[in-house]
Amino acid sequence: MEIEKFIIKNEFVSSNETAEIINPYTQKVVKKVYKSSSAQINESLDYLNYIFGKYRNLPTYLKAELLEKISEKIKQNKEEFAQLMTTEMGKPIKFSRIETERAIFNFKDGAEEAKRIMGEIIPLDLLKGSENKFGIVKRFPLGVILAITPWNFPLNLVAHKIAPALASGNVVLLKPASATFATGIELVKVIKESCDELGLDFCPVNVVTASGSEIEKFVSDSRVKMVSFTGSPIVGWGMKPKLIMQKVALELGGNAGVIVDKTADLELAANKIALGAFAQAGQSCISVQRVFVHDNINYEFEELLLNVTKKTKFGNPFEEDTIVGPMINIDEAKRAEQWIDDALKDGANILHGGNRKEAMLEPTILVNTKSKHNVNCKEIFAPVLTLRKFSDFKNVIEEVNNSDFGLQAGVFTKNIDNAFFAYNNIETGGVIINDVPTYRMDSMPYGGMKQSGTGREGLRYAIEEMTERKVMVVS
Repeated sequence: MEIEKFIIKNEFVSSNETAEIINPYTQKVVKKVYKSSSAQINESLDYLNYIFGKYRNLPTYLKAELLEKISEKIKQNKEEFAQLMTTEMGKPIKFSRIETERAIFNFKDGAEEAKRIMGEIIPLDLLKGSENKFGIVKRFPLGVILAITPWNFPLNLVAHKIAPALASGNVVLLKPASATFATGIELVKVIKESCDELGLDFCPVNVVTASGSEIEKFVSDSRVKMVSFTGSPIVGWGMKPKLIMQKVALELGGNAGVIVDKTADLELAANKIALGAFAQAGQSCISVQRVFVHDNINYEFEELLLNVTKKTKFGNPFEEDTIVGPMINIDEAKRAEQWIDDALKDGANILHGGNRKEAMLEPTILVNTKSKHNVNCKEIFAPVLTLRKFSDFKNVIEEVNNSDFGLQAGVFTKNIDNAFFAYNNIETGGVIINDVPTYRMDSMPYGGMKQSGTGREGLRYAIEEMTERKVMVVS
């Protein structure tokens, strides 16, 4: 098996240490990569700081052309990218293909947004002594952005950091998740090839394969101007106090709530909720976890959801119609299984599922759970949802808000007053009406409140995070 090199400076690099990547469905080693050392990370930071001046000063049309070329190259190799993701982390192939399409869009959107980073002219003659003065305000790139990305969307969540960074004139040091090193490397290969074809003698993105603890030594390095992190709350919030001089964007997960009102289209809601909860084994920050159903329609909805769940394909991620593949590893599947067992011992009941074999956890529906159960109050990151009844819409909003997290929520209703009440009062970064919180259009602002993080993704909004305003006063 060929060992994958990482990319530092404008070169493919090896080391004395390697890491193995294990497919969670087959439990077999599928990839080997060289691991980066601290010295190599240090070398990369020096290089990126040096070439930042070159990249930021490229004309806009060249930055846009680079992003267009990256998008096109991913498109040309989209099946290879999809197969690689499924090989590394067991994502069902149909969802790997969707993720690849989204990454293609993100880089293309980045090319367009690169052309729309505009400033403004502001009047300054507002007080005596400031006559004949005005200001010109522009956005300027920060420098080196350290992008630390997770394994669950190993291509598109990387695109969400790299595309806006490149569009706004920044350079990037990418640290992909250990479980999906190869996907991160493959994307940076595409970026390097695109730079070579444009005649650039440098690559504005490097990729290293160090451990999380190794890269964390560099988060407060003065050469790093921003850290964009997607991962667990424990790691993210633990890192933030170290970032005294750096800007920071944190996307740290959730335990998304969904309300099914008595006016809802129940068949639509059941189909959407089953897919939102169980697709990709529930391993999404905005996967459906807590479902609140009006007691007038609870029985009917429960039957519809149960029927959809029973038909949901569960198994081999390489089969075209599989919806629920493996969890990322056996330990994570055991952890979710333990949370289910803890709830059952405290009065909860299983409506469907609950069985585990190695890293495969069956789609699971729990009823009669309590707010304090881990399956409700924590992020389960597994194909598990809880069903609870409610009678008053305003009160159920408080139940949705009874969470340490606040990323996205969903509301199924035909009552416009309820829709706007939910939007105005649910404490999340997004409220999705007549769809599940798992919905994300990549250009929209995306991010959370409370423990779910700080800052926003989505190309235009991420560019705002990755730039600083500077004013020039003209007399």
